[in-house]
Amino acid sequence: MQTVTKNLLKLHLVVFIYGFTAILGKLITLDAIQLVWYRMLIAFLALGIILQIRGRSLSVNRSTFLQLIGIGFVVAFHWITFFHAIKISTISVALGCLASTTLFTSLLEPALVRRPLVWLEVVIGFLIMVGLYLIFQFEPAHITGIITALISAFLAGLFTVLNKVMVVKHPPLVISFYEMGGGFIGITLYMLFNGTFEAGLQLPVWSDWVFLLLLGVVCTAYAFAESVKVMDVLSAYTVVLTINLEPIYGILLAFAFFGESELMSGGFYLGTLTILAAVFLFPVFNKKFRKQRSAKNNPFV
Repeated sequence: MQTVTKNLLKLHLVVFIYGFTAILGKLITLDAIQLVWYRMLIAFLALGIILQIRGRSLSVNRSTFLQLIGIGFVVAFHWITFFHAIKISTISVALGCLASTTLFTSLLEPALVRRPLVWLEVVIGFLIMVGLYLIFQFEPAHITGIITALISAFLAGLFTVLNKVMVVKHPPLVISFYEMGGGFIGITLYMLFNGTFEAGLQLPVWSDWVFLLLLGVVCTAYAFAESVKVMDVLSAYTVVLTINLEPIYGILLAFAFFGESELMSGGFYLGTLTILAAVFLFPVFNKKFRKQRSAKNNPFV
């Protein structure tokens, strides 16, 4: 029980750090693709240094290597769509929509991990979708940003479930190292084909470098590795559900940093509160659900 509590506390710290990534994404002047390119390069190098210091082996078989590189592509596209949503909309809209990751995970995890579909998870996911509907209704000016953020949420659910499979067999730091490298390779190939390097790579200004280092080392290398590590103990759904608190942390931080420019309509905050209610209600209902199922399977208890 103490192990579970310890990992939940670690996860909440990670989620708070994730909330801060949106602030950094807004402050960095680069476009979303180049921002993520620099972020994954810095995270890849930071993780490599950590692994070398700890004397960890990077040895994986060919199949695992290709799988991790592929997941890295998914992570890269998730981050690109997330930061693009922030650039074309607001931090609040992007983070509010990202909470729909729970619904996508509740559907993807049974399909990919082959565990039974838990209807309670689907119901909670539906409640989150109600919150999203309210956001849609009251923020029509941000429709493009909302759709982009929802694509990001789907990809977040996908790579979380895929990492749940990988963490059973491989150390979290090694997983994160190869995924950051895979994402960097994927974006580099895209930039080669679309002529970004020929047109001239946008160089970060000095303040961008400070924010990129924070983003790459603290908010990515550390936070990403920890989010994978806690899945040794916590389910993918629990991880994603807790990560749904990212909008709350992020929206509060955004208002603190950017003031009235992040102020949204009352309907937006009602939708966000609906999502928050789902996050806190799930553990309560899940505990009752498990007790009822246990009593049904063992009537002599």
